[in-house]
Amino acid sequence: MKKFSLLLALSAIGICKMYAQQIDSMMNLYAENFQQEKIHIHFDKSIYNKGETIWYKAYVMTGTDLTTYSKNFYVDWFDEQGKLLSHTAAPMFEASARGQFVVPEKYAGKLIHAKAYTNWMLNFDTAFLYNKDLRIDQSQATATKTAPVKSIATLQFLPEGGDLVGGLNQRIAFLATNQFGIPVNVAGAIKNAKNELIDSFSTDHDGMGIFSLDVNAKETYTAVWTDENKQAHTTPIPVTRPAAATIQVQPLRNKVLFVIKRSADAPDNFKTLNAIAHMNQHEVYKSRINLSVKTSGVGEIPTSELPSGILQLTLFDANWVPIAERVLFVNNNDYEFFPDVRVLEKSTKPRGKNKIDVYVSDTTLSNMSMAVTDADLLTDNSNTIISQLLLAGDIKGYLHNAAYYFSSDVDSVRQHLDLVMLTHGWRRFNWTDIANAQPPVIANAKDTDYLQIKGSVFGFNKASGAQMPSQINLILQAKDSSKQFLFLPVTKAGTFIQNGITFYDTIKIYYQFNGDKKTTERAEVRFNAGLAQAPSKLFSAVATSPLLWGLKSIDSIALARSKYFYNEKLRLDKLLAAANLQEVIVKSKTKSAKDILDEKYASGLFSGGDATPFDVVNDPFALGAIDVFSYLQGRVAGLQINNSGGQTSLSWRGGTPDVFLNEMRSDIDQVKNIPMTDVAYIKVFRPPFFGASGGGAGGAISVYTRKGGDVKSTPGPGGLGYQILAGYTPYKEFYSPNYSVNNNSQPDARTTLYWNPYVLTDKKNKTYKIEFYNNDISKKLRVVLEGVNVEGKLTRIEKVLE
Repeated sequence: MKKFSLLLALSAIGICKMYAQQIDSMMNLYAENFQQEKIHIHFDKSIYNKGETIWYKAYVMTGTDLTTYSKNFYVDWFDEQGKLLSHTAAPMFEASARGQFVVPEKYAGKLIHAKAYTNWMLNFDTAFLYNKDLRIDQSQATATKTAPVKSIATLQFLPEGGDLVGGLNQRIAFLATNQFGIPVNVAGAIKNAKNELIDSFSTDHDGMGIFSLDVNAKETYTAVWTDENKQAHTTPIPVTRPAAATIQVQPLRNKVLFVIKRSADAPDNFKTLNAIAHMNQHEVYKSRINLSVKTSGVGEIPTSELPSGILQLTLFDANWVPIAERVLFVNNNDYEFFPDVRVLEKSTKPRGKNKIDVYVSDTTLSNMSMAVTDADLLTDNSNTIISQLLLAGDIKGYLHNAAYYFSSDVDSVRQHLDLVMLTHGWRRFNWTDIANAQPPVIANAKDTDYLQIKGSVFGFNKASGAQMPSQINLILQAKDSSKQFLFLPVTKAGTFIQNGITFYDTIKIYYQFNGDKKTTERAEVRFNAGLAQAPSKLFSAVATSPLLWGLKSIDSIALARSKYFYNEKLRLDKLLAAANLQEVIVKSKTKSAKDILDEKYASGLFSGGDATPFDVVNDPFALGAIDVFSYLQGRVAGLQINNSGGQTSLSWRGGTPDVFLNEMRSDIDQVKNIPMTDVAYIKVFRPPFFGASGGGAGGAISVYTRKGGDVKSTPGPGGLGYQILAGYTPYKEFYSPNYSVNNNSQPDARTTLYWNPYVLTDKKNKTYKIEFYNNDISKKLRVVLEGVNVEGKLTRIEKVLE
């Protein structure tokens, strides 16, 4: 019997060693191949008027390094209701990208939401995608009127380590916010099941606080509290585990002290514990703690040589099952580089000239962006490139005023930052997968190149008796009529690809196969540029944007400044238009492509009408849709399209839309099976649609298949058919007038006076020279410089010229 017990013990030791080695091996694999990206975007300013351009520069990092995983960058722009306004794509240079978005002239919302990501980021938790709300100034006449919103406070209790454990003294952090994520001040008491007072608590900073509790496994605890509006609440404290172990951490300036504690009656698997600390998915500490005799142990992690950032400490039982976790912030103040912004010439007079030199003494490449705006505009400095890439980009959920935690190195700020670590979860690893040697599922590979011309050829199979062509000949024609010729081999599976292509806007791809012309006529070719497709669903998180709550307490003077600029621009534009009005020319209205298609395809009650038309022939994104209904999803307000278990259902205002194919009644399944390459035109009629029997209370969807010249669009060179392929979103250069050359009389009410997304310095060129002119209005100018260097160091400098 003793021999058998010894064999079991040796077997258990062997299994534990195997798990330990396997975890080390998998963590190395994650660190080398599965780093996760994070994004910061420098916008030119914090508030925009209708019709203005939002300029941006994006920086993408993995841990403390510039990313090497991605070459393409995406931003989805949503309105206040979460409807997609635009999907933009940009190439990346030195782990950065630039772009812009124009606020619609008639936009009525209070904000526009930007969601930014790379294709690689979509492999992981989407909570870490970049999200930013941008304020849109609205006059009372045009703003969407909403009723005052009452603050609804909620309170979360978060035991240090994850769980309350019976028989131990534990620290419990808490976070109080309203429905918009804004911190709320609260105060209250902890009571047991007998309603006896155990302890009291109150917020310390931005809705956060902490207290200690002697946990009784047989007791239940409740918090009775009031919020800042004197509303009373009751919240249960998390359920207690009767016998387990946990961790308590004290971050110091050059090290981290931690205490491991177990309950006295904990089972054997809690008497030998393992601790692993990692940063940016790299293991930096590992220890084994023997608690077979004692119930607590102390450890120390040196941090002076670690980079600044979030450190995650995980506690495992003897079988390497994770049982407790704690994150903390290591701040060694080693994350910055310091450009010298030298103001050589300053003038805040109307159209005055300004000169600035940006000097970087380092010999490494520095990649920065600069914005100069009217200094009296509303400015939001609550999250900068430093706070975003070191802190906010690595934790889940909204973090209020993240920049505060880097405003000072005093102990109180450090303590407040530790409250953030206690109240905001951060879990990048799935320990179960690691223990089972299971790497993450990667649906989107790293970008090996920028754009691609890739596609598939259909129409050749055993049933048709035709042989797959071995080569496809392409002519790529840009909007400026420039051409590029490609001759690509076609695989037996009918696929072809050409890497290393870069183009903006759209191109026409003319194609032909070698040999008999019937081969080209028989073939169906689908092209793809290798870019991520636009989302098809509404973005619901906009409805609870912290910015919407912040509208109640913004600086009214700064907001009035934005309104003044907008009204002044309108006034000056009217004066200019009146001065330039020489003659009135009446022109006939040119028919749009949709008007032409409507005349060609629709008839009777299907012609015109209260409908949303879609020109599928000339929509470069249509071919990326799986079917008609996935193409329509999210494009028509009120129309609900649900896909579940392979089944599609439709609803609109409580009714079900009728489906028509070429104006003949059809059904969802029949229309769903039509390839998008066969679809020319779609009309979605709002309820009621009188062309349907019964009055069409649910509206109607009418789909038209291609006919005549629309089958292969307009013939190209030599009569070839073509398709349109979308590439990168066109980038427009920022206009900065040079009044020393041409001091024209056109009024100047620019709020952004200078924008440069690529202020670059290196060993040979340490100084970047900047020159710009003031507008006709501003008296104070705000200069903001942000950026990174190739070593992953960050910078942010702000100056006001007056």
